[in-house]
Amino acid sequence: MVIDVRTLDQALDDVVTVWETGAAEPHAHLSFESYEALHKVLAPNRMAIIRAMIGAGPLSIREVARRVGRDFKGVHTDVTHLIKNGVIDKAADGKVVFPYDDIHFDFRLSSAA
Repeated sequence: MVIDVRTLDQALDDVVTVWETGAAEPHAHLSFESYEALHKVLAPNRMAIIRAMIGAGPLSIREVARRVGRDFKGVHTDVTHLIKNGVIDKAADGKVVFPYDDIHFDFRLSSAA
């Protein structure tokens, strides 16, 4: 999965390119409009959840909580937020899965000048 920071226009340009060429992007893509938006969704506790889920297959939320050493309620809240934002998926059996083997972050930070 590639996670990046880009404007809406940049993301829409990619959609148009895929539409016109018929060539799908080689990786799943998740874009945020700003670093702040990315950080809000992928806060440190949520990143710990994702790291614990990489390559693990479907897991119960209780198992995710055990793996990250946190209480069930807090992990449930974070998992729900990650599902809502398209970062992880919920399986038909109620388990959650991060169906990717790795994450590549692609963004720049520069001065506000």
